[in-house]
Amino acid sequence: MTVRLILAKGREKSLLRRHPWVFSGAIAHTEGKAQRGETVDVCDSQGKWLARAAWSPDSQIRARVWSWQPDESIDSAFFIRRLQAAQPLRDWLAVRDDLDSYRLIAGESDGLPGVTIDRFGSFLVLQLLSAGAEYQRPALVSALQQCYPDCAIYDRSDVSVRKKEGLPLTQGVIVGEAPPPLLPVTEHGMKLLVDIQNGHKTGYYLDQRDSRLATRRYARDCRVLNCFSYTGGFAVSALMGGCTAVTSVDTSQAALDIARQNVALNGLDSAKAHFLRDDVFKLLRNYRDNGEKFDLIVMDPPKFVENKNQLAGACRGYKDINMLAMQLLNPGGMLLTFSCSGLMPTELFQKILADAAIDAQRDVQFIEQFRQAADHPVLASYPEGGYLKGFACRVL
Repeated sequence: MTVRLILAKGREKSLLRRHPWVFSGAIAHTEGKAQRGETVDVCDSQGKWLARAAWSPDSQIRARVWSWQPDESIDSAFFIRRLQAAQPLRDWLAVRDDLDSYRLIAGESDGLPGVTIDRFGSFLVLQLLSAGAEYQRPALVSALQQCYPDCAIYDRSDVSVRKKEGLPLTQGVIVGEAPPPLLPVTEHGMKLLVDIQNGHKTGYYLDQRDSRLATRRYARDCRVLNCFSYTGGFAVSALMGGCTAVTSVDTSQAALDIARQNVALNGLDSAKAHFLRDDVFKLLRNYRDNGEKFDLIVMDPPKFVENKNQLAGACRGYKDINMLAMQLLNPGGMLLTFSCSGLMPTELFQKILADAAIDAQRDVQFIEQFRQAADHPVLASYPEGGYLKGFACRVL
């Protein structure tokens, strides 16, 4: 018999709006005992069935909804249906944007909470971030094998968020061969090398695809500074856009080495590309003190906010780096600046930039707004799916 979660009175409202999370404080009691990740039924205080979900006893999010249909079983056929529903959007994007790599499953927004799947050519890279996703690993892998029989499957469930779910970190080959050390992929006419086994996340930041393309539009005849450059996607795009020079800065020498290879892979002028292993915060101050100037700065830092307690400190960090960037720009120069912190609202990020402009003693115009690429959709009932935000700022 399926375990039932009985919600406290009035706590069903978010589920009736089809938000897929049930927090610990919303549960009055359980009927039966569920294993970690096991499928449970969620009912209101009167016992009325609401949803079928995965049980996460170690997380504040105690249940994540798989299905709103009472007659739907969570099995391999269920995952096949979800994969088939997700694929048409990706097929359309692949043709439109000349892609061979994309996010195939974006967690809750594709109806599979805790599941991230990125496709890089013939490799599917899997991240299982919740207890329910891990529990359903065999059914999900079976579905992937049926839907994508020619693809290898590689596990990158080596992220710390799994600890909140009581899960160990895992990584390695699931099906087929191991990915090569560097796999070339195509994006908007660029070729880029992806390190699936050791790179950030699943190997590459697919969500910034549209922003990388936008950089090309702003780069002509510009001296460019690419901060937190990782493997140089923004730098390659700037060079393709006709910049006069681009300096890429990162703390990882391995990432910078790949960035250098990416410039060469695209047949671009390596004399225009410079690579610095340095701390961005310190370097920006040194540049300011030495009177360095740029025409375009890309500011794409890692996530500064892991929980609400870190938000105030993150605001100071974002303000500091953007203030310094504004001070380094020639009049009329462009700052393309981003936050991938889901707990940072777009409106707050824009206010931080406005405050940074005051401290930098520069006037700033917001020219364009950015978000994650379309293969990272945001489900209407799950606004938390929208985490990446950015602005093109003209600094006067």
